[in-house]
Amino acid sequence: MKYSHIDNRLFELNRQNFKKRLPKGSIAIFQSNDEFPRSGDQPFTFKQNPDLFYLSGVDQEQSILILFPDCPNPLYKEVLFLRQTSEHIAVWEGHKLTIQEAKKVSGIENIYWLDEFWNILPSIINYADIIFLNTNENDRYAHQVPYRDIRFIEKLKNLYPLHRYERAATILRDLRPVKSDIEIELTQKACDITKDAFNRVLKFIKPGVAEYEIEAEIIHEFIRQRASGHAYNPIIASGKNANILHYNDNNQICKDGDVILFDFGAEYGNYNADLSRSVPVNGRFTKRQKDVYNSVLHIMKEAKKMLLPGTIWNEYHTEVGKVVESELIKLGLLDKHDVAKQDSKMPLYKKYFMHGTSHHLGLDVHDFASRYKPFEAGNILTCEPGIYIQNEGLGIRLENDILLTKDGNIDLMANIPIEAEEIEEIMNS
Repeated sequence: MKYSHIDNRLFELNRQNFKKRLPKGSIAIFQSNDEFPRSGDQPFTFKQNPDLFYLSGVDQEQSILILFPDCPNPLYKEVLFLRQTSEHIAVWEGHKLTIQEAKKVSGIENIYWLDEFWNILPSIINYADIIFLNTNENDRYAHQVPYRDIRFIEKLKNLYPLHRYERAATILRDLRPVKSDIEIELTQKACDITKDAFNRVLKFIKPGVAEYEIEAEIIHEFIRQRASGHAYNPIIASGKNANILHYNDNNQICKDGDVILFDFGAEYGNYNADLSRSVPVNGRFTKRQKDVYNSVLHIMKEAKKMLLPGTIWNEYHTEVGKVVESELIKLGLLDKHDVAKQDSKMPLYKKYFMHGTSHHLGLDVHDFASRYKPFEAGNILTCEPGIYIQNEGLGIRLENDILLTKDGNIDLMANIPIEAEEIEEIMNS
């Protein structure tokens, strides 16, 4: 991994918090993600299962974690299994964790090679009454392929049909959104790297530059600062492309007079940043562009005020919608009389702002959390309003990452330029 060593107290704390939620007599088993083939002889870049990483810090394929607080054999209360390396693997794939390195990374003392798993598990599992297993329950995900967790569940239920099975995800959905100090530091690092990439491209942009050239500047800065890479596929959308919410082609030439919408973020230590900015290709907004930009900025500032512990997800988005309506009326895009008569289930502002204002951020860019639970201190949420005007070929989105605390909130991207005049000044300096 490119990132620096992470203090293993983070993973020790996460395991302690998880084990406190387990009923007596429970064993929990976590699998690493699958490796996926990209072509005949090469896999896609490996991405670790976020729950396994959250509990162990291990960023390596073919890893398994067992947590069994009531295990009668103290050796197996916490056990980590790793793929054993060899001379062949070392030559073709590179370094894999040694047992001592894995102890330092995870804080787990009892570590075995993977080929011991099916010797050890049968010796302890019958002393557990409840088996907690993991699946991806992020409500933005629907799997088509039986991935590693699913296959393991089927195998275990065939071997041990009389145990009681429970979902580890219900515990992790409560734990993962509340970030510890180390998690906040890692997220801030990802945000700071993202800031440097944005400042870099502000000085690079000019008419005639290609979207992919801007993307290249971003990844250069990310890798230079030990980020793993992009937190998600970057959006570099100039002109009318900004009205495509998940535009990823990044292959057009940036034209004089257009605005570019950026949406990108660095991944550092598996924690993610998520930034959106909209800037003029030639360094100066037109009056109309600046009016729309300042409306989006106003919506963002008002929305940030509402990101507080205790806020209810749906109520928050309803209130932000009212601010959006007001700005769209001011811009001449909506008529106040039509708004007064609108169907509340199909608000008119959705024509120009069709996505949510915020989502949880963490090990996943759209992090695992309940949309029905009030926001809590320790949550990190994006704040990303936008206005998209198809017939003007103009799309503006602004996005910062916000940490909620018991005393209010902290903008983790407060030092990234966002005022229109500040953007123009930097681009013309």
